[in-house]
Amino acid sequence: MRNAVGSLSILALAMFLTSALPAHAQDNHSNEPGAVFVMTNNVDRNEIISFQRAADGSLRERRRFATGGRGTGGLTDPLESQGSLTLSQDHLWLFAVNGGSGEVSVLSVQGTRLHLADKQASGGSEPNAVAQHGNLVYVLNVGGSSNLVGFRFSNGHLTRIANSTRFLATNNSEAASLAFSPDGQFLVVTERATNNLDVFRVQADATLSPIVVNQDAAPGTFAVTFAPNGAALVSETGPAGGNNASTISSYAVASDGTLSPISLGVPTLGNANCWNVVTPDGRFVYVSNAGSSTISGFAIGKTGGLTPVGPTVVGTNPAGSTNLDIAVSADGKFLYTLNSGTGTIGIFALQPDGSLTNLGEVGSFPSTAGFNGIVAN
Repeated sequence: MRNAVGSLSILALAMFLTSALPAHAQDNHSNEPGAVFVMTNNVDRNEIISFQRAADGSLRERRRFATGGRGTGGLTDPLESQGSLTLSQDHLWLFAVNGGSGEVSVLSVQGTRLHLADKQASGGSEPNAVAQHGNLVYVLNVGGSSNLVGFRFSNGHLTRIANSTRFLATNNSEAASLAFSPDGQFLVVTERATNNLDVFRVQADATLSPIVVNQDAAPGTFAVTFAPNGAALVSETGPAGGNNASTISSYAVASDGTLSPISLGVPTLGNANCWNVVTPDGRFVYVSNAGSSTISGFAIGKTGGLTPVGPTVVGTNPAGSTNLDIAVSADGKFLYTLNSGTGTIGIFALQPDGSLTNLGEVGSFPSTAGFNGIVAN
């Protein structure tokens, strides 16, 4: 009898431990389809808000994680940039700028959980964007003498590269974005004040070559992203005072750093196109028209040519949303916009033909609270 009781006790213990495993896995968020992260850019305590993404694309707020630095605060789009919050190529790390305290933070990503792994001075004033390729990270500093500063990246830690500082075309460049080419050979920076597209070759020692200045053919250059085929995609707000005059252009990068036009000034049929995102398969690029609360979509050809998807405007947020930054989930199924004007995240499902289905909104952030940066896993 004693042996029978002992056997039953062992069996019960085994059943308990087995039943406890799924709950533990759920606590660690290992079964989640994905996550979305938004940066508050708060002037006193910069934080990143995590959201759990369900299989249907819906979001549920989880927790807030401190970056260890201070944001700039402000109202709507105070950083005026794309890439203030950047997800690493392997989706295991987040890079966040602390514009108010002049730092860049690195956080490890585990489901919806984040852990602050490192924080380093940005090497300049008012960092507003970060780009990463392999073990190389460059930070864009927009304040004072606008510059770029490089870091080696390994196991969550940043080490500044000696003699890596490079200055842009002018001190008050209002630089807004930077991106590595898919092969990591070039780094491209946008200057809003000059309408320049600055190209740097990445040298063998991870420093950058002297600047090659290109003029964007369309007015209002803001953000640059690369398609997997190597085409540089540039969002343009359009001429001052224009109505639905925003555009998007694509360029090929030559070996000498000059840009050759592919598609120039393709209309987005919206206002204030400042941000863009490419789908993981490289088939489509979507832009966020903040002034008209809309999203426009374009198919990316094999050579980088851009063709509007359907009527061009493929998604609409509620009036006054002021949708800023934009992100696509890692599985390419959903698109999210950071709606500063209403304090929400817009949710859209991507269809095979590139069209979008509006799935509503989530969140209750303070409107016009200075939020900047959104990424999706």
